[in-house]
Amino acid sequence: MCISAAPPPTFFSGSYRPDDVRILLKPLALNTVSIAEKEQLLQTGQYHYSELLSPETLPSPRYLEIFYHTFALMQQRLAHNIIDLAALIAAQHAHTITLVSLLRAGTPIGVLLKHVLTNYFARSVVHYSVSILRDRGIDNNALRFIVQTEAQNAASIVFVDGWISKGMIARTLTQSVTAFNQEYHTTVDTRLFALTDLAGAGVAPSDEDNLIPSCILNATISGLVSRSVCNQHINTNDFHSCLFYQQFAAHDISIWFIDTMLATIHTCLHEGYLPQATPVASPPARDRSQQLLATMKAQFGGNNEHLIKFGIGESTRVLLRRVPERLIVRDPTAPDVAHLLQLAQEKQVPWQINPTLPYQAVSLIQGFTAC
Repeated sequence: MCISAAPPPTFFSGSYRPDDVRILLKPLALNTVSIAEKEQLLQTGQYHYSELLSPETLPSPRYLEIFYHTFALMQQRLAHNIIDLAALIAAQHAHTITLVSLLRAGTPIGVLLKHVLTNYFARSVVHYSVSILRDRGIDNNALRFIVQTEAQNAASIVFVDGWISKGMIARTLTQSVTAFNQEYHTTVDTRLFALTDLAGAGVAPSDEDNLIPSCILNATISGLVSRSVCNQHINTNDFHSCLFYQQFAAHDISIWFIDTMLATIHTCLHEGYLPQATPVASPPARDRSQQLLATMKAQFGGNNEHLIKFGIGESTRVLLRRVPERLIVRDPTAPDVAHLLQLAQEKQVPWQINPTLPYQAVSLIQGFTAC
């Protein structure tokens, strides 16, 4: 294996503890554009989404109230999912594990997995978080740095994320890491491990569209780090970049979320929860995803698959960061979608009910519908 010209060992941890994660991103004072302007630039093809960043704002008091209420309802379920995912990973790695979480949704999940694998499965774990971009792949400089640093066992690398929606990022990961392995003669595992896999594109203990509480908020639950960016300000040997929202420090609950979840995980295991180390079967999830995609295209007349998002996590992203056309929910009384309905109300986004949805929520970005 010969890997050269890796970037210097500069990484930070956002607002997480330094031992919890090494974030391989380059913090910059990036310019931002409004959500409306970004949407126009993306849909007219002038920019790729990875080149633009919209400014984040703090959640409204009502939205934050919904977050804490929902988190209290969901934290035991999330604890079980974290334990099961850790068991899945531990079953395939007997010793050292190099967790590589996909920024940003994967970062808090990776931090939790690091603690659980270390404390309850007796694994030696290091955790990195890196950028991956649809259509452009994983940050090769970051991956080269990890392989160099963990060169004694490149096969220890495990990619993790919060959820898999339509499977685009999982497929992008497989393609880009396969090309990386061929170029550098390495054996990095191309699979993506996640808490839930709606598309049957990765490895997960579940394929249910349940709320993952860390998806409700933006930077204030993700180490004060923005979504990753790769534009003209990034040099050839740089990591991808990000904004560090230091101005939100007083509102940051990233470590609180980790510590609260670790306490819940400890209680679950102490009370006898048994980890389930069997991954959910992929074909049924894959079939559901493809069938719904065809149904949505036929019903609304849209062709651009990037403008339709499946599941609670992706619908949350649309309502926070894009210009939504509409929100569709299966059951408006379900606690998992309360925050989505609140966002729809705040942003005046039309929403409707479809009790036949295989997921709890689907969102359409402006421009998807034909009429």
